[in-house]
Amino acid sequence: MGADHRRGVKGLSVTFAALPSFCQDPKEPRFVQDPYPAYDRMRALGSLVYWQDYALPCTTSFAATNAVLRDRRFGRVPLDPPKIAPHLAPFYAIEAHSMLELEPPRHTRLRGLVLRAFTSRRIAALAPEIDALAHDLIDRLPKGEFDLLAQFAQPLPVIIIARLLGVPESMAPELLRWSNAMVGMYQAGRTRAMEDAASQAATEFAGFLRGYIDQRRTQPADDLITHLIAAEDDGQTLSTDEMIATCILLLNAGHEATVHSLGLAVKTLLDHGLWPTPITEALVEECLRFDPALHLFTRWAYDDIDVMGVTVPRGAQIACLLGAANRCPKYWDDANAFKPARVPKAHSGFGAGLHFCLGAPLARLELLRALSVLSARLPRLRLAAPPRLADIYHFHGLARLIVTQDTPSP
Repeated sequence: MGADHRRGVKGLSVTFAALPSFCQDPKEPRFVQDPYPAYDRMRALGSLVYWQDYALPCTTSFAATNAVLRDRRFGRVPLDPPKIAPHLAPFYAIEAHSMLELEPPRHTRLRGLVLRAFTSRRIAALAPEIDALAHDLIDRLPKGEFDLLAQFAQPLPVIIIARLLGVPESMAPELLRWSNAMVGMYQAGRTRAMEDAASQAATEFAGFLRGYIDQRRTQPADDLITHLIAAEDDGQTLSTDEMIATCILLLNAGHEATVHSLGLAVKTLLDHGLWPTPITEALVEECLRFDPALHLFTRWAYDDIDVMGVTVPRGAQIACLLGAANRCPKYWDDANAFKPARVPKAHSGFGAGLHFCLGAPLARLELLRALSVLSARLPRLRLAAPPRLADIYHFHGLARLIVTQDTPSP
C-alpha cells in the first residue's frame, strides 16, 4: 500500500549524491492542504529527485513514474527484509500473505485466483445496488449543514465492500475502525500508539474473518468469500491466511482510496463551480487524475536499473510520486487545470504494471454512480465551510467536507 519511510538502504545515499535534493516535511500544514506547488518545484529539478525527509529518490514526472511502476526489475519486496519488531508481528503476519506485498510467482498465483472471484461481471452487477445505497444515504442526511464525508463518502464504499464480502452490514463501523487503524501504518510520522492500534486491528480483523471463512466453508453463499474459497487454478486454491489478507486488502486499499476519491471529486466540482454537472466516465477520470487519493508508492530495485539517465542500484528503494506524475506538464496540457472534458488517457491514480490496483473497476463504478446520484438529488449543494485536508500523507484526502443545500442569504 505504500512506504515505510523509515526504511533505508544503508550506504546507498551516496549513490544519489548527483541527484537534485529537495526538503519538504510531508506533515507541514501548507503541504498537507496543497502538495502540488511542492511537486512542481520538485519536478523543475528533474524527473528523479532525492527527497531528504524520506531519504529516498523520488520520481516526479509521469514518464519516470510509469517506467518504474511497469519495470519488473522493481518490486515490492526488499532484497534484505528488515527485522520486524515484536509489537508489529500481528500486522506483518497479514502483510506476509497480501498480494500487494508479494512478487511472482506467488503474486501471479494469488492475483489469478482472486480475479476468478472478483470478476468484472460481478462488479458491474453492483451498479443498481450502489445507486440504491446512495439514495438511501441521501434520504438520511440532516437539514442544514452536514459533513458529506462522514455521512455519505465514508459509509457508501464500506457498506458495498461488506455486502460484496458477504459479512453482516452491521459490521461496517467495525470494518471502518479496523481499516483506519491499519492504514495508519503507511502515514508519515506514525507513532508507537498508531503501530499498536494497527496491530490490534489486524488481530481483531483476522480473527473475525477466520471464523467467517470457516463458516462459509460449511454454509456457502453468493458472496466473495464463498467464491474465494471455491477459486481454483490448476489444482491450487487460496489458503485461509491468503483469503484473510485478500479480504483485508480489498477493504483497506479499496475503501480508503474510494472514500478520499469521492470526497475530493465533490470538493473539486464545487470549487470549480461545476455543481450540478453531468457525471461522465471522462469526468471521473479527470477527478482521479487531478487530485488522486494515493500520492506515494515505493519499489525496491532488484538490479542496477537506469531511470531517466540515473542508475538506481540493486537493493535501493525508490518512491513514485503518483500525485506529481498526474500533474506532469510534459504528459498533460495545462496539467494543473481541472478540465472535465479532457480526453482521458492513462494516469497514475491506480498505479501501473504488475501491482495495478485490483479494485480500480469497483472504485470507478462507485465514483460514477455515487456522483451521479448526488448530482441529481442535491443540485443545490454548496460548501458551507472551507474544505480541510487530513494530515494522512502519503494518502491524500479530506478530514471533513461541510456542505449545505440551503440557499445562501442575500
